[in-house]
Formats: sequence, C-alpha cells, structure tokens
Amino acid sequence: MRPIRHALQLTIFIEECDTWHHKPLSAEIVHRAHEAGLAGATVLRGIEGFGASSVIHGFRLLSLKQDVPLAIVIVDEEERVRRFLPTLRDVVGGGLMIVEHVDVMRCPARDPAQAPA
Repeated sequence: MRPIRHALQLTIFIEECDTWHHKPLSAEIVHRAHEAGLAGATVLRGIEGFGASSVIHGFRLLSLKQDVPLAIVIVDEEERVRRFLPTLRDVVGGGLMIVEHVDVMRCPARDPAQAPA
C-alpha cells in the first residue's frame, strides 16, 4: 500500500429530483468538480432517508417522481476542497454538505495474472 496522506472528504446530500437549470443537480456538481480539477467525485444513490424536513424520501414503485436521496462524495487535498466549496453555495439550496478530515490510503492495482483461481 502507498503511504497514508491526509485529505478532506466533502459529502453533499441532495435528492435525485433536485435540478439546476433543468439538469440533474448531481450531474452539475460532478461536472463542476471535474472542471475544478478535483481528484474524483462519486454519486451514491440511497434507498430511503429523511433530513431536516422529516419527510421520508425513497423509491416508490407507482410514483412518477423518484425522490431518492443521493450522496455525492469528493475526496481531495484540503486546499482544493476548500477552494471548491464556494462554487457549490449557489446550487446546493436545501441540501446538506459535510466536510471532514480523512486519511487516504491508495491500494496498488491488482495484476490480473496473480488473481486467485
């Protein structure tokens, strides 16, 4: 394993139905993270959840509007994450953002020839 380094993890909680200029808000955030040159961004789709509104959001089979929770996770150097935060303030209206210190360990890529049979 490569050495541990310190970083920040930014987790943004929104809903799947949230939009920005008629596009999915999650796509807008990922696009902005890419433009900012951040190390990466992952959108995770939740099954069910609730937040400050106490309204339970989740997948409903017969509903036209799927309002499942999403979490967008970004991990990078502290300076880069902090520089990125202001670009989100105008788009993440009612969402929640969490910034926390994390230790990052990178695992080397596996050699397919050494995979167990």
